[in-house]
Amino acid sequence: MKLVVYSKGGSPQGWLDRIRAAFPDARAWAWTPGSPQADYALVWMPPQQLLDEQPGLKAIFNMGAGVDALLRLRLPPGVPLVRLEDAGMAVQMAEYVCHAVIGYYRGFAGYAAQQREALWQPLPVRRRADFRVGVMGLGVLGQRVARALQGFEFPVLGWSRSARQLPGVQCLHGAAQFDAFLAQAQVLVNLLPLTPETEGIINRRSLARLPRGAFVINIARGRHVVEDELLAAIASGQVAGATLDVLREEPLPPQHPLWRCPQVTLTPHISGQTLEAESLAQILGKIRALHRGEAIGGIVDAGRGY
Repeated sequence: MKLVVYSKGGSPQGWLDRIRAAFPDARAWAWTPGSPQADYALVWMPPQQLLDEQPGLKAIFNMGAGVDALLRLRLPPGVPLVRLEDAGMAVQMAEYVCHAVIGYYRGFAGYAAQQREALWQPLPVRRRADFRVGVMGLGVLGQRVARALQGFEFPVLGWSRSARQLPGVQCLHGAAQFDAFLAQAQVLVNLLPLTPETEGIINRRSLARLPRGAFVINIARGRHVVEDELLAAIASGQVAGATLDVLREEPLPPQHPLWRCPQVTLTPHISGQTLEAESLAQILGKIRALHRGEAIGGIVDAGRGY
């Protein structure tokens, strides 16, 4: 078994060490131009040249949850592209979303501002039953986030492209039910895959359909948000603020107005960081299953974008 590994902006050495420990008889190497032919590729944001030079691959494994960067490349025909399914990222994303939701719900940013002014003043208490959290995207990650929010007794509704059923979650789907979903979401949490249909989905129109004073959390992809239109909605008071872990341009340029918007919290794409050991265990398990001729989960439908 031969495996080639590539990770843009990072060293693949940890992946290579774990592969060699798990598969002592396998050959594994970091990709460089002109590398030998491999059976499997483990990649994160690879160059087109890697795929062009590896026509004999049996499968391509993405070392992260999002596959939008890979789908912009010319993939070898007939070669399955396999994404990670959770691998320790879902609980991190649930933590991140709950932290942001609770911070907005309890007014912790207001208390931080009061501390700077040496003010001791309790803020009004919100009615939890009226504080509905809307989760866009109900795959593995979205479902985990929804369950975590239910643990704090927030009313949760969800929206996805196709119909889903989750215990205790009001599930809406499709374009026909999108506006009804938005109208109920005091907090809008985005976990959608990035596809041509979802790019720019958080825009002037969708923000205007949220309840006035809603809050936006984006931990999916930066290109889901039209940033200028989000800033305009915040300036008008339609949106109270936002927590953004992903941006259209990363790193965000120092001159970008999002840095200077006090209602926006920014983090550097850390809501669900890839855990090497868990991710590799999942990938190697799928490679073993393929060798046994078994079906595996996580195969990407290029037509749908996930």
